[in-house]
Amino acid sequence: MDKIGIITDTNSGLTADLAKQHDILLLPMPIIVNGSEYFENVDITQAEFFEYLEGGATVSTSQPAPGNVMLLWEEALKTYDQVIYVPMSSALSGACDSAKLFAQDYPDRVFVVDNRRISVSQKQSVLEADAWRKQGLSAPEIVKRMTDSALDASIYLCVNDLNYLKKGGRITPSVAAIGTVLNIKPVLLIQGGKLDTYKKVRGPIAARNTMIEAMRHDLETVFADKDFTLYVAYAGDEQMGLDWKAFVESKFPDHEVHMDPLPLSIACHTGPGTVGVGVVANCH
Repeated sequence: MDKIGIITDTNSGLTADLAKQHDILLLPMPIIVNGSEYFENVDITQAEFFEYLEGGATVSTSQPAPGNVMLLWEEALKTYDQVIYVPMSSALSGACDSAKLFAQDYPDRVFVVDNRRISVSQKQSVLEADAWRKQGLSAPEIVKRMTDSALDASIYLCVNDLNYLKKGGRITPSVAAIGTVLNIKPVLLIQGGKLDTYKKVRGPIAARNTMIEAMRHDLETVFADKDFTLYVAYAGDEQMGLDWKAFVESKFPDHEVHMDPLPLSIACHTGPGTVGVGVVANCH
């Protein structure tokens, strides 16, 4: 039986400790702050990132360098016969398509999965891949399961400060200004790997209620015949995350709710104070 390695990036929100516990290799994502490159959770922490962001620094994200990706593959292939690489969704970054191109030099040894996920849903996919690996599934079988289940997840995000969407070019300066005056809170949806506007409402309470009702609708339709996990994800403010977790638990008392920080690649574009709620089907 081939020995299979699993690699993902820090867009998954997987911590170094949890990755080590599950024998998963992590590729840190590059973060550019005022022109200097840092690597997520290596030489920049969540707290440092938000300090830069709130201080007005110019912050952006980029794809991992091809050399860094292939170097990690080469190191993994010294230990494993085959490697499954799970980057963030191809709909959110070109990193997945680039990796597929690189993988052509490693036929039947490196398998790149477009899992069409990010954050908590990507994390759950990678942990399920580890479970399937332990069950003895082959690399192609694991890849097929991950691909087949790619759309069985939805994440709703509430953005606290419209200026970050303005900086990222998702809304115009005039829309940001008017929206701020009117206390507009856009609710965004990540589904199938794409980030789209789900609804625009006035005030945080309306946004929270919209997100809960969206989750409830998904549970009654898309996930009606599935086992699933509920998530809360937050940007920068852990207490806010805990408050949201308690609220979601009060609305869905029969289900456990997991909580994680949002990866910096999302927080960079949505800003501090962003909170997300998610439903992810359990596939193992």
